[in-house]
Amino acid sequence: MTQMVLSGDEAVAQAALDAGVVGAFAYPGTPSTEIMEYLQEHVGDTAGAAGAVAQGPNGVIRVAQWCSNEKTSYESALGVSFVGRRAMVSMKHVGLNVAMDPFVNSALVRIHGGLVAVVADDPSMHSSQNEQDSRLLADFARMPCFEPSDQQEAYDMTRSAFDYSEAHEVPVLLRITTRLAHARALVTTAPVRAISGLGKTDDPYTWILMPAMARKQWASLLAKQAAFRTDADAASRLEPGSKELGVITCGLGRAYYMENEEDWARAHGGERPTHLHIGRYPAGTGKIRTLASHVKRVLVIEEGYPYIERDLRGMFGAPLPVAGKMTGEIPPAGELSADSVRAALGLPRREGVAAAAIEVPGRPPQFCQGCPHADSFTALKKALEGEAEFFSASDIGCYALAAQPPWSAVESCVDMGASVGMARGAASVGQKRSIGVIGDSTFYHSGMTNLLDAVRYHSPMTLLILDNGTTGMTGAQPTISATSQLPTLLEGLGVEKEHIRVLEAHRRAIDADVAAIREELAYDGVSVIVMVRECIEWLKKVRKS
Repeated sequence: MTQMVLSGDEAVAQAALDAGVVGAFAYPGTPSTEIMEYLQEHVGDTAGAAGAVAQGPNGVIRVAQWCSNEKTSYESALGVSFVGRRAMVSMKHVGLNVAMDPFVNSALVRIHGGLVAVVADDPSMHSSQNEQDSRLLADFARMPCFEPSDQQEAYDMTRSAFDYSEAHEVPVLLRITTRLAHARALVTTAPVRAISGLGKTDDPYTWILMPAMARKQWASLLAKQAAFRTDADAASRLEPGSKELGVITCGLGRAYYMENEEDWARAHGGERPTHLHIGRYPAGTGKIRTLASHVKRVLVIEEGYPYIERDLRGMFGAPLPVAGKMTGEIPPAGELSADSVRAALGLPRREGVAAAAIEVPGRPPQFCQGCPHADSFTALKKALEGEAEFFSASDIGCYALAAQPPWSAVESCVDMGASVGMARGAASVGQKRSIGVIGDSTFYHSGMTNLLDAVRYHSPMTLLILDNGTTGMTGAQPTISATSQLPTLLEGLGVEKEHIRVLEAHRRAIDADVAAIREELAYDGVSVIVMVRECIEWLKKVRKS
């Protein structure tokens, strides 16, 4: 056993390594990206274009790989589980939407090698389109969900999740949030588990979800729910205290509550609230009922949606006041904080040190100095000058910053791949000069299928693929395919060769780029313009290595 200073992401990754994970797969997305980066640094000795591979003892091959998207990542992990090895897939919360098909259906197969899905939620939307709560998606799939409250628990729960997955033959979702993912603390590691394999599953019919088999597997999953609740109840921690107030916490809510517990006790005769901490779902009812029978009112402190709070409201036979997000004591949006929890506990605001007023200029996110996207959007803006009618849809990535001045060059940004679909949809009903803007990594992630639709219907649209050779916004991870392969891929998808243009995204090529964009905007069909130049941050990273 050793002690290490680790972030939450690193604690999860180290725990997976120590638990004997053999296959790890992911797509970059803040705040989960560092899990795969850590694994790739530690898993082995051979770094490939998008991952690391190692030959372990007894000929075991260990991999840690970036994939095209979260769906392909999850399905790769399922393959590892089927052949009896431990697997982990990691992603951010909105990435789970992309992986929902295999995620939900994986709860019905009989998991063989332990499978842990790590999902990092992003309350306050620091780098995301929404702040959805992945606990609800685990509940939707009827899958166990573990939620650590600190870095040590992130390590311990990850190891436990692999064991639990194999014991109950079901995937386990491990939910973390932004603060836990990125903050560091001292973590005590446990002895490393020897890498072993169970061999390929001996009952493939439990992995074939044709209706007759799926109905049987669904019944089996439903039968496990009582055990999930019983185990969650046993794992929860109840600390008896005041009859005045019962506090239920989960995740980081526990840390924020503990910062204020002593002050509450001093204000109420020295006795602390009765406190129940829940770290697994579906939550058990035993200790919740014990708490409810002991107190006059309950406060639920949870980050994300009012998941536990809603569950509580249908649990009691007699009315019991329950406060939380639904009643306004806890803010319904954004991250929790020690101050917001303090207010919910009815404690006075802490007095801080007065600081002189400082006028801080606004600094919205912007392109890095020398970013090729700036030159691409300059060319696009010039190409559209004088055009009375156009629609420019962006995708998720650094280039979405072009929605802001001085470019103001894109008009929508909804989800991965949406730029292609929205441009196609608008073009199909008569919108002139309908343009999609997407990065190379996002195109491989979710843009290709929308482009197939456009080709099939000969939609009059132009797609700009901003090819900087990396997944820039999440820290310059490698894309799944090389720049040189993109024109061949586009031609294979059915785009006419003469309307696949590869241009240099550089100010010295602005005039030529503007002319080419105008030519393709005038074409009554699908045209694709690939704007090529390396990401500045990626170049810095390469030069350091």
